[in-house]
Amino acid sequence: MTLRERLERIRERVSKAAERARRNPSEVELVLVTKNVPPEKIEEAFRAGERNFAENRVQEFLGKKSRLPSEIRWHFVGHLQTNKVKALLGEVVLLHSLDRIELACEIQKQAERRNLRVDTLLQVNTTAEARKSGFAPEKMEEALREIQGFSRIQIRGLMTLGPTPPPDEPQGVRPPNESEIRTSFRNLRFLRNTLKERFPDADLRHLSMGMSADFEIAVEEGATVLRIGSAVFGERQNGRRP
Repeated sequence: MTLRERLERIRERVSKAAERARRNPSEVELVLVTKNVPPEKIEEAFRAGERNFAENRVQEFLGKKSRLPSEIRWHFVGHLQTNKVKALLGEVVLLHSLDRIELACEIQKQAERRNLRVDTLLQVNTTAEARKSGFAPEKMEEALREIQGFSRIQIRGLMTLGPTPPPDEPQGVRPPNESEIRTSFRNLRFLRNTLKERFPDADLRHLSMGMSADFEIAVEEGATVLRIGSAVFGERQNGRRP
């Protein structure tokens, strides 16, 4: 299939998943993850109607941004080092991966210097995997309370990654099953609902969850933002999926 055809197929699958969950498909936004994707393929997706794209490495993002249409709405979805904050602020519409208080402090400091407000999602480690970043669910009330005190940070919701096998798994290791993936996403939705009750003034409209292999489950469990890479662009140049 062409890239345009793959996008159309994904939109159809999102729509059907939303219907199964008795949701309006318009509630779900696609963000195309472009790690290791050349600019010409990104432009092809742009011509097919997409406007939301994401990178997870600051250097790669900055190298591409100036070569692509200014109408693109860039997101950042990767682990953000504090020494990269200065370069990123003002360049993206949404940071999906605010995963620690130290990072919030640096964002606040740099945004104050430049008179910016920064829209962010709080990353939650719903699978308790040690190799994943994010706040533990039981620490979220404390984290939300503290980050709400940062005047330059505007929280817009929560983000999580579904369960994944180890990167260099031995032969025969079982990949996550649908039940485990669904539980991870459902737990994020339950957590968001609990936080909304306890912090009625907090803006927690978005749930960023679901990628190429599990986005239909994410839609069924309430995702408002899907981060899709390989299902649109194919395998990355190094053979791993976005």
